[in-house]
Amino acid sequence: MSNQITTITFFRYRGLYHKTWAFMMMQFAHKHLIKVEGNSFYKLMGSGKGLGFNPLPDWSVYALLQVWENESYADKYFDSSKLHQRYIFHADEICSLYLKNISAGGKWSNKEPFEQSSSLDALNPQIAVITRATIKFSKLLKFWSYVPHSEKPLKNNMDLIFTKGIGEVPIMQMATFSLWKNIEAVKAFAYQSKAHQIAIQKTRKIQWYKEELFSRFQPYKSRGSWEGKKLLLR
Repeated sequence: MSNQITTITFFRYRGLYHKTWAFMMMQFAHKHLIKVEGNSFYKLMGSGKGLGFNPLPDWSVYALLQVWENESYADKYFDSSKLHQRYIFHADEICSLYLKNISAGGKWSNKEPFEQSSSLDALNPQIAVITRATIKFSKLLKFWSYVPHSEKPLKNNMDLIFTKGIGEVPIMQMATFSLWKNIEAVKAFAYQSKAHQIAIQKTRKIQWYKEELFSRFQPYKSRGSWEGKKLLLR
């Protein structure tokens, strides 16, 4: 059990100048992020169009995942970091979600970054899910040919609050973040969706990934909004 928390921040940019700045920061922000106090793991990521995995980039949306020793370090970063202030200046919209880990399996960049939280709230039903994979080069064509079928159950899903495909390296290193109303909704998608079940079977049979991770979180706090709305129900 741990006091560790995770934050994921989504940034939306408008206009060529600000989008270009965001793209450049995919390289130049690392020298600042690596020095952030209390931040044990981070990933700066671009995003894909539409839902889930998508090889076509969305140049207007980027994401920053950060794992913190405790919540105080996260608050300090968002309140006083000069780097974050620069992101605020350039971004048209920013939304940060605070997450407590429920469970995690697998590795990310050969690390196990998420520790199970010691302070989960039994009365908070919302669930956030992060999946991440490095796709084998030899399996890229088969993987991307099936993605549109596996994502069909996400469309018009009334229990899905938000989802976005993100990733460190286009095509090969991909992740998804999704926010759900409750655990029953996650289970319904995972175990009752025929398309998703086929995707799981194909993953086991074809062995698309050379590294993968699946993790569930309890979202409990947010900063900002997305598309003008708060993402958390409480």
